Amino acid sequence: MEIAIIAHDGKKAEMVQFLLDNKEVLNKANLISTGTTGSHVEKAGFKVSKQLSGPLGGDAQIAAMAAEKKIDVVVFFRDPLDKHPHEPDVQMLLRICDVHNIPLATNPATARLIFKAFEAMNE
Repeated sequence: MEIAIIAHDGKKAEMVQFLLDNKEVLNKANLISTGTTGSHVEKAGFKVSKQLSGPLGGDAQIAAMAAEKKIDVVVFFRDPLDKHPHEPDVQMLLRICDVHNIPLATNPATARLIFKAFEAMNE
């Protein structure tokens, strides 16, 4: 399973904690991330394939992989209370997930449900 992980700056610590709490599922997956998120995730001990930083095109790179069906799930912890200069790229990624029917979690509660569903499918 290919899982893309992205987190806005205010959500990076929450993403790392979420991943640590879900190591069992992630042991069976390949992680792909935007650059800065990937650096945080690597420091927590995970192997991750890093793309560019989100504002430099990483969101667009992940969207392209999603459009090519190279990603099974996108977990994007967004910070809805902050402004983001690359918001058009973020919206494009969300749209691509909808167009190509790729599960998308924008918060830990939804990500947990997606992970539980994948665990149940693999039992």
